[in-house]
Amino acid sequence: MQITIKEVELRVDNSLMRTYVAAPAVAGKYPGILLYSEIFQLTGPIKRSVERLAGHGFVVAAPEIYHRIEKPGIAIPYDDIGRMWGNEDALQTPLSAIDADCRATLDYLTGHSQVQADKIGTMGFCIGGHLAMRAALQPEIKAGVCCYPTGVHNGKLGSASNADTVTRLGEIKGELMVVFGEVDPHVPAEGRRIVREALEAAKVNHQVKVYPAEHAFMRDEGPRYDSACADIVWAETVTLFKRVLG
Repeated sequence: MQITIKEVELRVDNSLMRTYVAAPAVAGKYPGILLYSEIFQLTGPIKRSVERLAGHGFVVAAPEIYHRIEKPGIAIPYDDIGRMWGNEDALQTPLSAIDADCRATLDYLTGHSQVQADKIGTMGFCIGGHLAMRAALQPEIKAGVCCYPTGVHNGKLGSASNADTVTRLGEIKGELMVVFGEVDPHVPAEGRRIVREALEAAKVNHQVKVYPAEHAFMRDEGPRYDSACADIVWAETVTLFKRVLG
């Protein structure tokens, strides 16, 4: 399916939140997906992820998560300096800002002329996996895919060292798929156990999948990329969204 691409300006707390939006080119109504990036913001791999989902018949919106700190259009490089840069930006981002950005993007999606407002999902990678899980606390979210979400098991998100995401999982009404790499140092086996048991205790409709891969194995750039595992996750993601969102 061919798509259209544009960048929109959303205002949150008087800050311009640049948002990358891809949608099917054919007129009609489609499910909407809020997609969250890694700490590096809207890089090439993240934009390709947005476009990939849109090609399956979804309107996908990906906001810049550090718009209060960085100028619009900043994509942080995938190197050691970029890692420190992105993590430093995260430490300056409070939970209240994260939640406000989520609300603004969901409002944009539900008001989009091509979106079926009652069919909204979310997806994210790394810190974005945590953001997607947190977005799933919102009643609009019917399905979510959280790829190697960092900080859920230990409460670290943005500037918060005690984020309440894991204790609020009972608020999730949609279906979740949580994806991990087996040799991910950021979410080791004990962290995966904590997340799995918390989802089970909260009676969330979910599935947890672990692949023989590293952290960020779905990023189609660099040595961590595992195309075989990534292709499986993408197929399962589209299947989940099609089944739940239609």
